[in-house]
Amino acid sequence: MPLGTLDRSPPPFFKQGPSALSKLMVCSALALFLMVADARFRITQPLRASVATVLFPLQWVAMRPVLAVRTVQDYFTSLNSALTNEEAARRKLILQSQRANQVEQLTTENTQLRKLLSLRERLSTPAAAAEVLYDAADPYTRKVIIDKGMAQGIEPGSPVIDESGVLGQVTRVHPLISEVTLVTDVDQAIPILNTRTGVRGITYGDAGRHGTGGLELRYMAANADVQPGDLLTTSGVDGVYPPGIPVAKVVKVERRPDSAFARIVLHPAALVDGARHVMVLKPMLNQIPARPAPEDPVLPLAKRQAIRK
Repeated sequence: MPLGTLDRSPPPFFKQGPSALSKLMVCSALALFLMVADARFRITQPLRASVATVLFPLQWVAMRPVLAVRTVQDYFTSLNSALTNEEAARRKLILQSQRANQVEQLTTENTQLRKLLSLRERLSTPAAAAEVLYDAADPYTRKVIIDKGMAQGIEPGSPVIDESGVLGQVTRVHPLISEVTLVTDVDQAIPILNTRTGVRGITYGDAGRHGTGGLELRYMAANADVQPGDLLTTSGVDGVYPPGIPVAKVVKVERRPDSAFARIVLHPAALVDGARHVMVLKPMLNQIPARPAPEDPVLPLAKRQAIRK
């Protein structure tokens, strides 16, 4: 065979196009161009919208089983939660009904006993609604400012309560606002009564001195009958707070052998850090009838001398 007739071109297996590095560079440049163009000119937005429109029916069909399973799970979860809440509500309603009957019975007995013993009726305490404006700027005290002052008849020393219990006491009155010292302030003291034992005491604000930020029941003997969970209410013996208003609950009782007094940590009943609407009561001392003046001992002596004459 003549050499001129031979095919000198290499077979396809040995043919080589552009190098791999060239392909990588071209593809990278193309990808970078597409990303920049899409970010700047939104050239692929119509394409994406078209693809999304075409694939939406498939996605909708594929999501139906998942949504059905979720709907069934939510239904049974909601049903279980509703049954649990209904049972809790029924129990609470029964308990409240029982307590209401007891309160009504005790109120009737109290009225009868007071009439039997000829005791005076309990004083009705006038109150004024107020709103907490802001906390006092002094970081070393626990005080808030309310939107009622002298113009609304607020008096210094007036007790301040919220829906849960005693919040504090008015310590400074301005024409349109008043300053309320909270029960957790270190300078605040409230005479209390343990509703379980009937023992009286005095609570003092802790204001974080021992890391609790609550109250303390001080000067109670180490063997005093005080237990965690005891409810402490105002005793009413100070002439400021009406009796029976919740003040705090006992959280912890520490009885140390090296001290004659127990360290009793309390949690305030009122929302001292989140109260918004409060009631300002009139001090009880202004409502108690004044004590009659003592009789002059000279007058009976003059009367006796007149009788003798």
